[in-house]
Amino acid sequence: MPLTASSETATVAPTVIRLSCTEQTLLLAPAVGGSIYRYFSMRQGQEIHWLRPGTVQSLDEANPLLMSSFPLLPFCNRIRNGHAPVGERPLNMAANMSDSPHTLHGHGWRLPWQVSTLAVDSATLDLDYPRGDWPWSFHARQRFELTPKGLTVRMTLTNTDTAPMPAGLGHHPYFLRAADTVVQTDVEAMWAADAEIMPTHLEQPNLLEALRQGQLIDNVMLDNNFTGWSRSASVTWPQKNARVVMHADAPLDFFVLYVPPGLDHFCMEPVSNCTDWLNLAEQHPGKVGGTWLQPGETLSVRFVLEPQWS
Repeated sequence: MPLTASSETATVAPTVIRLSCTEQTLLLAPAVGGSIYRYFSMRQGQEIHWLRPGTVQSLDEANPLLMSSFPLLPFCNRIRNGHAPVGERPLNMAANMSDSPHTLHGHGWRLPWQVSTLAVDSATLDLDYPRGDWPWSFHARQRFELTPKGLTVRMTLTNTDTAPMPAGLGHHPYFLRAADTVVQTDVEAMWAADAEIMPTHLEQPNLLEALRQGQLIDNVMLDNNFTGWSRSASVTWPQKNARVVMHADAPLDFFVLYVPPGLDHFCMEPVSNCTDWLNLAEQHPGKVGGTWLQPGETLSVRFVLEPQWS
């Protein structure tokens, strides 16, 4: 996944809001695509970051790609060349990355969100999207809640248009990696991808069993979608004696693992549709996710990050 956004990235001066509960702190940057800026716990006077921390640069540049996580909507990952034959309103979206012809991650991550509610341990962010490059209007909401057990994120997407709208939801967490970092999860199959990171066919490589047992993340290089996700995954940092467990609810039945070479982070994303689902749906029914919302209908998802200490 490229780490250079085009000039279309939101440039609204960012404001960070802080939530706290027990040892945990969550920092949000609503103006920067409704992103998570940092999520950490204080332990013996030190910050233990459960997600890759955003930097001052990420705020100065208002760049969601340098944040801890950002929302994916109204679709997740790429749509090939921004095009898809979807009936009366065929998609014809502009590319939104400087080094790819494919429209990436939807629209929510490039727009400023409004803070609707704010408490010590929770916040609600809202986004209203009028019909535009995405030819349907919608309302989106993110609800962040800290509890003694961890962070819960609830997302909704409501079709405010007069016609049925294709829809997908997810989030894009970045995790820190070290030489001993291990990822464990259970998935049924992996989408093989071409040179442009677009899915081509489903396969069951040996990696699936390695992920079930616990995969040392430095031993793989990936940017792939997985189907049949168990909706649970963990990241373990043995030297820190710490790990974080991700739990999700349906329809977050798809999983993306992005492990770039030579960088200090990787991503594991809970999503409700695979890359290019609108173009793959007819050929691979039941394998690509996504849904259609009638006017006024809402899609809801939830996932949880639970920090744990050994």
